[in-house]
Amino acid sequence: MTEQAAKTKGKFSASVSFNRQIKPRYWRLGLEFSGEGAVAFGGTRPGQFAELDLSGAAVPAEKAIPEDLRDAAKREVLLRRPFSFAKVESKKGKTHVDILYCVLGPATLRMTTLGHGDVVSVIGPLGNGYKAAEGEKRAILVAGGMGAPPMQHMAQELTAEYPTMDVIAFGGAKSVDDLPFETRPDQILKELGFYLREFAEYGIQSMVATDDGSAGFAGTVTDCLADWLGRNEVNANETVIYACGPEQMLAAVAEIAKERHIDCQVSMERLMACGIGVCQSCVVECKCDGDTEYKLCCKDGPVFDAKEVVF
Repeated sequence: MTEQAAKTKGKFSASVSFNRQIKPRYWRLGLEFSGEGAVAFGGTRPGQFAELDLSGAAVPAEKAIPEDLRDAAKREVLLRRPFSFAKVESKKGKTHVDILYCVLGPATLRMTTLGHGDVVSVIGPLGNGYKAAEGEKRAILVAGGMGAPPMQHMAQELTAEYPTMDVIAFGGAKSVDDLPFETRPDQILKELGFYLREFAEYGIQSMVATDDGSAGFAGTVTDCLADWLGRNEVNANETVIYACGPEQMLAAVAEIAKERHIDCQVSMERLMACGIGVCQSCVVECKCDGDTEYKLCCKDGPVFDAKEVVF
């Protein structure tokens, strides 16, 4: 990635290459950029995001709308929606990005109707992503629920840029049906520790945790992380934790990292209406010289040093 590409952002058009359903509420969307858009998004760092205009997407047929979204489906989509990336690949002058999304409201419901060749207006890449520091020999990726996409992207980047780094991933959700991955954990080579194909494709071992014990470790993903750290020798000076998920989970990961003196970076989630720091709707309280100050998730983040955030 060039420094020029990393600093480039703007409004671009992307063509839909695929849009497939991977679970009842989870979908994976592929977008293709060309020209200046390919340059800009080719430099996307894990944790950065883009704002998609879904106002022109069609409403699904009534039979395809979940019952709990029947009323929401009628609402107009006025604001763009932010999405991080699960995968970014550049080849032959094109940049392909994968977006993993969950159908929760009128915008993501319309998103399911996008088909091959449809054009989407995209603003990005926005925000600040995760940073990989020189000297780190082990990376621990922790994904809670829909915190999975940037962790998949981070897995892709770490294995490409730091091939000798030891990487392990943890994925957690309330139940096996809530795990936002394309395959059930019992379909993967568990005996080798490759529970999740999205990480296995990069040669990264992974562990699964479900609150109800329906797959993998019975408990939260942070309990699974703490259990693993207790059973393995980890050099804190050579290790970094990257996490994305619900704020309660991030707070627990930050506390685990603090107790073990491990550097930790977390991706915070806020409602980001504009994505460029204008609307001021996505503040994150942060520590500053013995006091606190408010930073913008979209502009200063969404990735922050865990020691900086007031949870």
